[in-house]
Amino acid sequence: MVKRPKVDSYADSKWGFYPEGCQESINHDDYVIGVYYTAFSSTLDPWYMGKVVIQEQTVGSYYPVHSDPRDILRKFSGKVIGVYEVPPYEIGVPDGIKERQYILQVAYPLEGLDTQFPLLLTTLMGNISMGGKVKLLDVIFPQRFLSEFKGPKFGIEGIRKQLTVPERPFLTNIDHAYTLDDGKALFYEAAMGGADFIKDDESTAGDIKYLPLEERVTTYMEMRDKAKEETGEDTIYMVNITAGPQQILENAQKAIDSGTNGLMVNYLTVGLPVVRELAADESIKVPILGHMDFAGVYYESSMSGISSFLIMGKLARLAGLDALVYPSAYSKAPFIRDKYLACAKALRYPFGPLKPVLPMPSGGVTPGIALRIMKDLGNDIMIGAGVGIHSHPKGTRAGAKAFRQVIDIGMTHLDEAAEDLEDYLDDHEDQYVELEQALDSWGKSGIKYLDT
Repeated sequence: MVKRPKVDSYADSKWGFYPEGCQESINHDDYVIGVYYTAFSSTLDPWYMGKVVIQEQTVGSYYPVHSDPRDILRKFSGKVIGVYEVPPYEIGVPDGIKERQYILQVAYPLEGLDTQFPLLLTTLMGNISMGGKVKLLDVIFPQRFLSEFKGPKFGIEGIRKQLTVPERPFLTNIDHAYTLDDGKALFYEAAMGGADFIKDDESTAGDIKYLPLEERVTTYMEMRDKAKEETGEDTIYMVNITAGPQQILENAQKAIDSGTNGLMVNYLTVGLPVVRELAADESIKVPILGHMDFAGVYYESSMSGISSFLIMGKLARLAGLDALVYPSAYSKAPFIRDKYLACAKALRYPFGPLKPVLPMPSGGVTPGIALRIMKDLGNDIMIGAGVGIHSHPKGTRAGAKAFRQVIDIGMTHLDEAAEDLEDYLDDHEDQYVELEQALDSWGKSGIKYLDT
């Protein structure tokens, strides 16, 4: 049983049922706390506007019949526990300021919640998502709430054990094919070049007609076995099983029965509740990779929606993904560097009992960008490259080798190589043939390989 903090009886009787208070007015073990950005007219009281949020999200439509309203409010009403203006005006608002901006903290009692995503998201960002300038920045979960989630089955440590890769970053290749013959050839060559993971494209979803699921898995895993015999290194195939709620579970079983050793889902179009069921299913004993598509719908607005830190960080981890594709700061999708770093923190830092998730910053990654990502995030990452591997002048195998060479360089001479990769290679002639060929080819075609 949770030990309740001592509360002054007079303060509690007079104001304990109010929909507002201080941080210390609540027992944080009993509440989920939403952190919001909001902006509204400078004529409005921010505490009042916070209570509007609470009424809309919790007890606003409650009408007492037999119950004591105060008892209901104590148990089920949220509380505004923090209102922080940015910038924090104190002795007057400058002339001409028509709108003021705030960070609000709203505490929602666990009494009115369960640990299912639909109710959680409805409470945190339901009707107020249509209320103008309101953006959910963060959610602070009590430990007893987190303990109800299983989270990732494998996480970073489990994936390292599965592939017996104890320290270096993993290399992931995207097999985007429209025929089985093309996909088979790309898979084999990427595996021979050293790809630890080969994943489907996000558009190659489920049991798609031009690449049937079972045939795709059987064929690609044959290529995996063949390459493993020749190289001694294993490769995990992340087959995209994305579909509706019932079909995705059937696809997962089909894929596993056909021999796959990994799964991939477009986790936001499928939905967090479905991903959670998938990850928690005891019969699924392979890691699951989540793809970021659709995430921008949630986070791109600075005035509304849900932050990238949540949608591509905490919530993905709660759902149970083992690895996550999301934009790097140097990718084809615009993404601020501190946000890409924040997502990695949410995926890997201690988070109750949940295992850390393997980040895969992606989107046009080239060798120089791979070094930059390693410098930013360390070694517990996936280096994801599609065109960067397949466009190598000597083919996919050489492209994968070039990226493995970059990873090896990053493990021993990261600062020097990240500063100027071409200069580093000039000092190490003939040691990294495929990498030099890649940079020579891209330089002639004008493809930028190092973000400066």
